[in-house]
Amino acid sequence: MSKFLMIDIGAGTMDILYYDEESGLHYKAVAKSPVLYLAERAARTPGNLLITGCEMGGGAISTILRKRAHDADVTMSASAALTVHHDLDKVRAWGINIVDDSVAEDLKESGRYSAITICDLDVERLRDIMDGLGAPFVFDVVGICAQDHGTPPPGISHLDFRHRKFSTALSENPSPHALLYRSDEIPATFNRLGSIAQSARRLPAGDVYVMDSGMAAILGASLDVNAMDKERVLVLDVATSHTVGAAIERGELAGFFEYHTHDITLERLESLLEELADGKLEHERILKEGGHGAYIRKAFGFESAAVIIATGPKRRLVEKSRLSITFGAPLGDNMMTGTAGLLEAIRRRKGTGSLVCF
Repeated sequence: MSKFLMIDIGAGTMDILYYDEESGLHYKAVAKSPVLYLAERAARTPGNLLITGCEMGGGAISTILRKRAHDADVTMSASAALTVHHDLDKVRAWGINIVDDSVAEDLKESGRYSAITICDLDVERLRDIMDGLGAPFVFDVVGICAQDHGTPPPGISHLDFRHRKFSTALSENPSPHALLYRSDEIPATFNRLGSIAQSARRLPAGDVYVMDSGMAAILGASLDVNAMDKERVLVLDVATSHTVGAAIERGELAGFFEYHTHDITLERLESLLEELADGKLEHERILKEGGHGAYIRKAFGFESAAVIIATGPKRRLVEKSRLSITFGAPLGDNMMTGTAGLLEAIRRRKGTGSLVCF
């Protein structure tokens, strides 16, 4: 087993790491995220729109489609419409028509629409990127991480549902790689990760794994050279859409929190790190503040943290922090935090040993 392709699908970028274990060579790229790429395509496509495909990350594409529905016919297949919202009645209320997937395919031939297929993993676009890197388009293992809120049962918020899924898994195995799934193991409630794995079947690959991007970033940040030999570390990934912080003791997750990046201030971020290490964060309180939640398994004390590592495209938020924060670069590149963590998670799962920094 030698050739690994890791893909971190975020709100702003899609980060790609190709690693050949046999030769030790690696290639990397940071491309526009699928959601931005497709939102821009939808915005510049005239006339009525027919959207097919599968559930992907929403955000920009959902905003564009809701806006276009005010002055054009926007019709979506039922599978693609889950991108906008899991409650399809809400999607219809925003003026978007929804049809069965088979009907949507027939409508492509009607000539009434400009058709766009949406998904998080566009195999042909990925092939073009890999060709540009000069890397072969065949892989022993493919890993893909993205954020999936899951599909909660009635009466439970998606944030609480996501939190419960995470806390249950981490209580059994307090390592971020506990939330790594082989393509045939993905919980049915994680629709987006399931859609990604389905798209990945078109890749010339052996095994396919998917993982939550926040957990991948936590693990990746802990691989920074300034953190790898420390017993207790705090890591922070300030990404385009979400910010995650975690306390790690001897490789195990002591706790973590997750926030929307646009809702957080430097001052609150500093206090979150301190409260996290001291075991004082409360899930319900974070939710009330507009955050995604928090999980505390144990507290090792803020003063015991040997280092605070910050990664992510928006980490300059902490540049003027009163805390001593080190800007990290796992595997030599800040933007590879998620892909590095994903690769490490797969190697741990397969028992092939931890990554050596290159």
